[in-house]
Amino acid sequence: MLLWLPLALLLVLGLGDPDRYTLPVMALLFALFLLLLPLWGRRVYDEPKLLQRYGLVWSRQGGWELLQGFGMGSGSLLLLFGLQGLLGWVTWQLPEATLLRLAAEGLLVALGIGFAEELVFRGWILDELERDYSPRQALLANSLIFAILHFIKPLPEVIRTFPQFPGLVLLALALVWAKRSTRSKVRTYRSVVLHAGRLGLPVGLHAGLVWGYYLIQVGQLADYTARVPAWVTGIDGNPLAGVTGLLFLTGLAAYWRHRSQLQGRRCGDSAQL
Repeated sequence: MLLWLPLALLLVLGLGDPDRYTLPVMALLFALFLLLLPLWGRRVYDEPKLLQRYGLVWSRQGGWELLQGFGMGSGSLLLLFGLQGLLGWVTWQLPEATLLRLAAEGLLVALGIGFAEELVFRGWILDELERDYSPRQALLANSLIFAILHFIKPLPEVIRTFPQFPGLVLLALALVWAKRSTRSKVRTYRSVVLHAGRLGLPVGLHAGLVWGYYLIQVGQLADYTARVPAWVTGIDGNPLAGVTGLLFLTGLAAYWRHRSQLQGRRCGDSAQL
């Protein structure tokens, strides 16, 4: 915090407009986070390979899980909007930009957000919680932290968009369970230990959801018909802030919870959450 805050303040004072300095400040914070992680691992836990402990593993299996998560995330979101289209709640229209360019831009944004947020929330923060608390407590705390940090806004806006908060909690639950569905037993020179899971699947799932939302919102592919209230489809067009989106996320979370439980039984993990 002491290292990046002065630079962040300089950016804020120099750029002036909050909408302009948010992205540079967050990019700066994440870059310093990556630089400080090895030091954190060596000095605090005497672990030189902290990223591997978090689940950041570069392998063929990790790449496949990334693609699997991306396909499920983007496909499920497009399915949600497709269902709303069949019900007459949205109408489809051609994008203003070329679809290929829109998809490429959205892919870069989605992968960046998915990688950064999953490394921070399902990597670092979840690992810190699991060191001191039970798996259930770590799961709930991680989900609440994720939702709260995404909900920092003026009080009137918090009240107006509050239905989005449980959606963020459900999303975080699904992402933790997605990671835990990949946990496995790892043999070391001393014993066999249980690895907490890999990040490829939650990164892909998160990125797929962001990519699908980017295509629809930025590309203006869907237009709401106002046949039902906004709290049904989502306040401000955000599916996280609507009843249909919450039902969708509940199903997604239930699926990954089931997958996590199955993998726990295979690994002999008694923490069936």
